[in-house]
Amino acid sequence: MPQFVFNPFTARWSGDNAASCAMASQLAYDTPSNIAATAAPWGFPDCEVLQRPAHDTQCFIAGNTEMILVSFRGTDPQDLKNWMTDADLALVTTPVGMVHGGFWRALDTLWDDLCFIIKSQQDKAQSIWFTGHSLGAALATLATARFRLELDKPINGLYTFGSPRVGDRDFAARFNVDFKASTFRYVNNQDVVTRVPPRALLYSHVGTFLFFDALGEIHSSPHWWNLFLNAVEGTIDDFLDGRVGEIADHFVENYVRLTDQNREVDPF
Repeated sequence: MPQFVFNPFTARWSGDNAASCAMASQLAYDTPSNIAATAAPWGFPDCEVLQRPAHDTQCFIAGNTEMILVSFRGTDPQDLKNWMTDADLALVTTPVGMVHGGFWRALDTLWDDLCFIIKSQQDKAQSIWFTGHSLGAALATLATARFRLELDKPINGLYTFGSPRVGDRDFAARFNVDFKASTFRYVNNQDVVTRVPPRALLYSHVGTFLFFDALGEIHSSPHWWNLFLNAVEGTIDDFLDGRVGEIADHFVENYVRLTDQNREVDPF
């Protein structure tokens, strides 16, 4: 079982923080009672869960005297495909830029409550962290953007795993100028979910790219991103048409295993 070890005082990449965020991203799929029961021995006496079942949206906010960790739940790839309909794919204008309409509306359903809980827990200037897997990664990215670009609120770091794209190129450029150095976006081998929505629809990724190859070794070089793009060519249409096929590389369990396996390896 991986160990939850977290340094709340750095905005730089940390192998321990990455592995622990992956664990938190997996925990976000659990029930509220199990989330609280697990967060407590991790060192978080304060833990609240927000749920919006109608929008397939859930997150937990775990706090202590040093940090607040917000983890958004992801969704099954078959369900995530439903977020790629024409209505959801349409880019909408928001205070942070042009972003995926479905993701924005899902975050908005719990935004006020999320801000209230964070404010109530942050009584000692604790650092704030966001994380998530799959749909949860998209929501964590948008939440970070809203805190940084809309509210101008300090955030220490964002770790995402198997994230789809969330906004257009202008959004990505603005986000990266502000927060790329503290955003770490993990992609596992041929995880096709990280290739949607397509760039042809003007979508673009944000953050610092980190890639696990087929052997589970971690890389940050753009060379590996180019190999990945070539490897998954032709599978995007299958995903969007509902023919998901082999999606093991997207499983959150594999992101937990690989971040733990590589926590002592500096990819930079």
